[in-house]
Amino acid sequence: MTSLTSKWGRPELYTSYRQDMALLNTRSKVLGTIAVLVVAALMPMLVSDNLLIILGSGLVLAIGAIGLNLVTGYAGQVSLGHAFFVGIGAYAAAVLSGDPDGRYLGFGVDFMPLWLIGAGLIAAIAGALVAPLATRLRGLYLAVVTLGLVFIGQYFFFEWNEMSGGPQVGREAAKPELFGIQFTVDNGFKGGWTEEQKLYWLFLGVLVVAAVLARNIARSRIGRAFSAIRDRDVAAGVMGVNLTRYKIVAFTISSFYAGICGALMFSASGHFTPESFSLLMSVQFIAIVLIGGVATISGTIMGAMLIALLPRLASELPAFVPFLSSSASEHPNIFEFEQIMYGVLIVAFLLFEPRGLFGIWHRVRTYWKSFPFSY
Repeated sequence: MTSLTSKWGRPELYTSYRQDMALLNTRSKVLGTIAVLVVAALMPMLVSDNLLIILGSGLVLAIGAIGLNLVTGYAGQVSLGHAFFVGIGAYAAAVLSGDPDGRYLGFGVDFMPLWLIGAGLIAAIAGALVAPLATRLRGLYLAVVTLGLVFIGQYFFFEWNEMSGGPQVGREAAKPELFGIQFTVDNGFKGGWTEEQKLYWLFLGVLVVAAVLARNIARSRIGRAFSAIRDRDVAAGVMGVNLTRYKIVAFTISSFYAGICGALMFSASGHFTPESFSLLMSVQFIAIVLIGGVATISGTIMGAMLIALLPRLASELPAFVPFLSSSASEHPNIFEFEQIMYGVLIVAFLLFEPRGLFGIWHRVRTYWKSFPFSY
């Protein structure tokens, strides 16, 4: 017991500053993280491929939402233009990996890490170019400026046909392939794994790397500067925090995550159009951050999985709600209900649980840690 205590300290209590700043600072977090990762890795063997498609899309949404949470939740800079940077990432990946002799612009980069990181870097450059304008604004004015990016982006996506393929036509997405493994082809592994299983593992691996990187950023000097700017930017400036520099850094990192998300988002379907990057996509990411929990990485992942499951849940409603139609030509239908639910969930969580799903998890965890006491 003595050796265990000297190694770990008292359970659930921080006994040193090093432990307080550690990535996983308690035994329960270490064991819980290992358990979650094991279950997540085994999920393709436990559920059907149809459900894996939904879970995979949730993993990709989580990558983009983590980037938005860094700039909005941690740095306090409201951004409604996340769809713009996701679109840049999607088109950058498609152009980098596209056929040079094909119909649309392409450079023939087949190595997946190159076009994936390249898409993130191109989106990050776009974020760095926009950031100096955004750093002069805050609050509602900043939200309006970033909202304008969505419409500016859609104009270029619609008009630059050589790159985008044009409205309602689109172009092929980047094809994920690494070391001879084609993730969009069944039986690409020796074990005979399906396309859905391989894509899920790919998305899970990228998400784990992205989440660990974001968590380390949040607990670093940069993350502390973000929090200071969010809580009171004037006071942060008086204390010596370079407001312009760190706001630019926040937008750049957030845009990088959005670019990675965009590069992977349409890998499964293999095709996308300019209409995909609308204001609704930005609202979707905002909903993920607010529902999952502001300034939390794990909460963002939970929120992304809930939003990804929302269409599946809506599709099951006609069996229980007779007046709700599954046809888009009839009203009311499940597609309208799905969009309404974004707003309903945002309002409900802001009113009753501002900390989102992470707040609910924190309440449950606190209850069992203090049981049988109520305080």
